[in-house]
Amino acid sequence: MSEAKIVLVTGAAGGIGSATVHKFSQSGWKVIGVDRRPYDGDFPSDGLFILADISKPEDITAIYEQAGAFSPTLNAVVNNAAVQVSKAIVDTSIAEWDMVIASNLRSAFLGAKFAHPLLVKAGGGAIVNVSSVHAVATSINVAAYAASKGGLLALTRAMAIEFAKDDIRVNAVLPGAVDTPMLRDGMNRGQHGGSSLQERLENLARKTVNGRIGQP
Repeated sequence: MSEAKIVLVTGAAGGIGSATVHKFSQSGWKVIGVDRRPYDGDFPSDGLFILADISKPEDITAIYEQAGAFSPTLNAVVNNAAVQVSKAIVDTSIAEWDMVIASNLRSAFLGAKFAHPLLVKAGGGAIVNVSSVHAVATSINVAAYAASKGGLLALTRAMAIEFAKDDIRVNAVLPGAVDTPMLRDGMNRGQHGGSSLQERLENLARKTVNGRIGQP
């Protein structure tokens, strides 16, 4: 029986992150999960959950030190963690802007630096950066998030070029409307109308090509 592959998933406690953890675990992978919030439920018993804030460079250093102690190699990394500030550009503070960029974009850059040697040791692998539809088509009061996700898309292309020689594939996925806590928290920006959260969700669903909001 071949040894289980190892994946590191950031934002593992969130909607898409926890679904990603379960998918890899069910497929026989060992999962290293990272989040600044505790994991809701039982994390896979053969994996490792690290409580850390990927917006802080020192925490990313510590994350990969713990990952390296858990396994000398990595087969895949999913850079999924993200935060969103729902404010108009003129109302967004420098601190809020910097926090969003640090969490959503700089973390993927630093994660790639630290993950690269572990992926090389495995003979290659894959990095998946979870960008967003906001990278290419955004809406009001979410500029910092849109900028960070657009930057992540460009970073993905650059990483793919640089890491190809090491047999490391780098791709981005751009989720649209997916029913997660982040989506629901951002439904008060006034972009979808409606007097209640449920009405706003229904209005958003009607804007999608298949008339529904996705599930993680």
